[in-house]
Amino acid sequence: MSTVDKMLIKGIRSFDPENKNVITFFKPLTLIVGPNGAGKTTVPIALDVTIIECLKVACTGELPPNARSGHSFIHDPKVAGETETKGQIKLRFKTAARKDVVCIRSFQLTQKATKMEYKAIESVLQTINPQTGEEDLILIKKRMGEERLKVCLSYRCADMDREIPALMGVSKAILENVIFVHQDEANWPLQDPSTLKKKFDDIFSATRYTKALEVIKKLHRDQAQEIKAYKLKLEHLQTLKDAAFKLRESIVQDQEKSETINSQMQELDRKIQNMDSEINQTESTLKDLQKLQGQISTKSGERKSKFEEMQKRYAALTEENEDTDEELNEWKTKFDERIATLESKGSKLSREKADIEEKSRVLAVVIERNMTEIVKLQAASETHMARKNERDLTIQSLFRKHNIGSLPSCPFSDEVASDLTVQVDSKVKNVKKDLQDKKKSNEVELKAAVDQRMHANDRWKEIEAQMEAKAEMKTGILKRIQELETKRDKLEDDIAATDVSIIDEREKNIQIEVDRRTNQISAREFGSSIQQKQAEKFKLDQEIKALTNDRDTMMADSHDRIILSLKKVDVDECKERIRGVLKGRLPRDKDLKKEIIQLQSSLQKEYDDLDKKADEARNEVTVLKLRIEEGNSNLSKFQKDMESRKRYVESKLQSLDQQSGVIDSYLRILETAKEKRDVQKSKYNIADGMRQMFDPFERVARAHHICPCCDRPFSANEEDEFVKKQRAKATSSAEQIKVLAVDSTNADFHFQKLDKLRTVYEEYVKTCKEMIPLAEKNLNELNEELDQKNQALDDVLGVLAQIKAEKDSVDALIQPVETADRLFQETQALQNLVDDLENKLDVCAPGTKSLDEIQSELNMLEGTRSTLLNDLEKLREDQLFMERDLSNLQSRWTSVREEKVKFANILSHIKRIEDDLDRLAEERSQVELDLKHLAEALGPLSKEKKKLLDDYNNLEDRLKNEYQMMDDHYRIIQKDFDALLNLTSIIKDYDDSKKEQRLKELQEKQALSKSELQSCETRKNDVSTELDKCRDLVRNQAELRRNIEENLEYRKLKAQVDELTCEIESLEETILKIGGLSRIEAQLLKLSQERESLLTELNRHRGTLSVYKSNIDRNKIDLKQAQYKDIDKRYFDQLIQLKTTEMANKDLDRYYKALDK
Repeated sequence: MSTVDKMLIKGIRSFDPENKNVITFFKPLTLIVGPNGAGKTTVPIALDVTIIECLKVACTGELPPNARSGHSFIHDPKVAGETETKGQIKLRFKTAARKDVVCIRSFQLTQKATKMEYKAIESVLQTINPQTGEEDLILIKKRMGEERLKVCLSYRCADMDREIPALMGVSKAILENVIFVHQDEANWPLQDPSTLKKKFDDIFSATRYTKALEVIKKLHRDQAQEIKAYKLKLEHLQTLKDAAFKLRESIVQDQEKSETINSQMQELDRKIQNMDSEINQTESTLKDLQKLQGQISTKSGERKSKFEEMQKRYAALTEENEDTDEELNEWKTKFDERIATLESKGSKLSREKADIEEKSRVLAVVIERNMTEIVKLQAASETHMARKNERDLTIQSLFRKHNIGSLPSCPFSDEVASDLTVQVDSKVKNVKKDLQDKKKSNEVELKAAVDQRMHANDRWKEIEAQMEAKAEMKTGILKRIQELETKRDKLEDDIAATDVSIIDEREKNIQIEVDRRTNQISAREFGSSIQQKQAEKFKLDQEIKALTNDRDTMMADSHDRIILSLKKVDVDECKERIRGVLKGRLPRDKDLKKEIIQLQSSLQKEYDDLDKKADEARNEVTVLKLRIEEGNSNLSKFQKDMESRKRYVESKLQSLDQQSGVIDSYLRILETAKEKRDVQKSKYNIADGMRQMFDPFERVARAHHICPCCDRPFSANEEDEFVKKQRAKATSSAEQIKVLAVDSTNADFHFQKLDKLRTVYEEYVKTCKEMIPLAEKNLNELNEELDQKNQALDDVLGVLAQIKAEKDSVDALIQPVETADRLFQETQALQNLVDDLENKLDVCAPGTKSLDEIQSELNMLEGTRSTLLNDLEKLREDQLFMERDLSNLQSRWTSVREEKVKFANILSHIKRIEDDLDRLAEERSQVELDLKHLAEALGPLSKEKKKLLDDYNNLEDRLKNEYQMMDDHYRIIQKDFDALLNLTSIIKDYDDSKKEQRLKELQEKQALSKSELQSCETRKNDVSTELDKCRDLVRNQAELRRNIEENLEYRKLKAQVDELTCEIESLEETILKIGGLSRIEAQLLKLSQERESLLTELNRHRGTLSVYKSNIDRNKIDLKQAQYKDIDKRYFDQLIQLKTTEMANKDLDRYYKALDK
């Protein structure tokens, strides 16, 4: 036998959670004695906690009936001044095997914001080993929402609620209903038969059949839960399967795109290789051209030196011979022979005259030699005078042709000629400097034009790249929108297949039915009725026992009295049955059935009308809700559009103007940018107009030698100064124009960007001031109308529920009314028969009892007893039927609520998809707006790029023509100046040789020699004459021979010059055939640019390929995750498991129905 030793209570009801209270139970019995109201059923320390409650909780784990799910069982945290209190019950008892066991149960009550939360913390069983004295432990932790965690050290792990009754050797039903029964539940033997039967079945363990049904039902319920879990798991696996399929499809698409990009990259590699070969070939051609150009330069220098020497030879020629080289060589040989003959003859004459006229010979020789020199010097003097005249003419021509200045009268002296030559040299240097300045200014202007063109080209490429990126982004957004729309359509199809109003109506009807059934069960008061019937049965049993004793002592009466008593009993039975059918009320007339049917038809008609009105009101509410949702979506869309436009404008303003990025300052910023653009453009136009005046001024000054402004004639120095000033101004203005052009272009580009934001700003203002207030006004009106419709719908539904309750109550009376009508007729017939029998038998006074009366009374009591037994059985059956019906309704209600929750989840999912679609639509509109703006920006840039290219080409042609004209002018004046310098150098050489002084000296000496020779003339007449002739011939022949040799040398140099000229022309023709150095350089630059563009395209493809490869690797890594491993097989296995479990559950349902019948 098991006994209880001690019990510790802490934190239960009004017990202090901080103090331990121990109750000791003495042997062999503990009694609490006292008068009524002294608190015998309560522990003296805490008036609200019973011993039975704590013992029952400690042994069975069942809370007392007034514990309110544990909220009033644990010490109130408000009383303790805490947000959380903990309670504990510790019970020490001896098991049936006389082992000491300690049971500990701990609880916790927490005060939340709006409610109290109760939970059991842990439960512990401790046993003491008598051999070792150590404590063994069975620990069972219980937590809300978790499975039980069981740890066993000395016993096999078991539930505490089953382990303690097993250790005590008493069943849980006996502990709960007999030993530790609560005083509020102590009258359970007087409850309804079904409850009483269940209690006795639990106590006496006679519940095998019931337990079999319960086990089947529990197994059916567990398998239904498993089916739900399997369905959820199957849906999860289906989601994983779809995700795996999408990953595989994405991998295949990325691989296809990667293959396409690889083929494009191979094509680009081939093009780049071809481009490299073309560039190498062009570079080799360029090197050949440069080599040829070097050869041309070398040969030109050699030709120039040869040509100068040839000109010198030509100037030194006395006479240019027109004979051929062979004839000249033949003449030279003849002259050599003739001269030798004449010289030998002269020698003979000289030797012949030597002895005779030595002095005459010497004088003659001297005179002859002097005469030769005089002739040469005179010839040189004449040539010198001719060259002076030519020099003067050249100077006059240069001064007149190039407006160098005024000239003195001719002929010019050497000093004047030298000064004039210096002036011409200064003029040539000025022209050369002008040419160099022009070249530099042309390069500056061309560089400025190239910079502008490259700047415009870079902006165009940047906008084009942005457009490509935006187009790719738009494609991705459209693809995502299509996927979300497909998913949304699928969910909407699922929603379309489900009627929400039907589900709501079913839930509402089931809830009303559950409430009605619950109210019916509570109204029937099965427990009190069964107790009352049992008391009446006990009383009838006592009366029957007494009457049976009286009947045994008396003799039976006549047969008529027996019939009378039986008929009375039948009348009473009919009345009791009528009262039972009509719930203790007898009808007042015969028209009860007719009135009930009329009432039912009127209630049905009223119910149908109200149901129709409720449907109409519900439809109106649904339409208004849809309109409100549409209005909310439009309002949110307008707000999102306004915010997106505001963010777009502010981001653009922030990027364009760092000082202010607020959308309200847009108009001010636009006006400022417009004024700045106009100012910069006016400055650029003024500077460009001033620059365009410099070249015409320079050309007019050079052509007409006058001032372009006032038509005043220019001197040479004034003209040079004017031209220098104009060119300096042109150079500085070119730099200034370049800066102004860049500033003007930037200001115009800035204004165009701001002006493109005008449409977005106007749409923002319209949305903010018109659309959003209108949408809010419509939404407020719809909300007010919805409140009115909801109020009307609630009124109609309230009346409908009341009418339905009345209708259900009337429908429930139809069958009993028909039974009552039949029983009324039987009662009237029996009453007539009883009256006849009473008249016939002349019934005695009520105070006397005969044997028949006793027998009839006994029969009546037995009939009443049987009726009571039938009523008891019927009450138990009605209670069981109504409880079972209520349970079925509650299960149906749960399933309907699950369907509603599922439908709400689908709606929330659709709402999230709609939000994502709105966000993606906003992003798409933003991208389209960006694309539109970029396209608008690309058009002016293309025009600007083309205009700059045309301006560059025109500028290059114009500058090239101007430079060519100045170069031609320089070459002409340089050529004339070189000729002048050549003449001047020859004249200077002649003056330096002092031939004039020599000529005078020789003339004086010749005069002396002639006077001396005149005295010797007579002595050498014949010999000297012959000798003079011979010598003249020799001199003439020598002169001719020298002339021939000079002609031969001149012709040799000329041939070399012609040969070099032919070689130079041949090389130039070769260069022209190849294409020219500038064209090859331009072609090389073009090929390099094309190669750079191809490399850029190749790098972009490589970047795209790397993105695709990273996506493929990421998707493959995702597919290798454990959740996608064997997903098809897992899905198939889970589907088979679900179908198998559903089939087994259907079999269990058939077994349960078969056993329940």
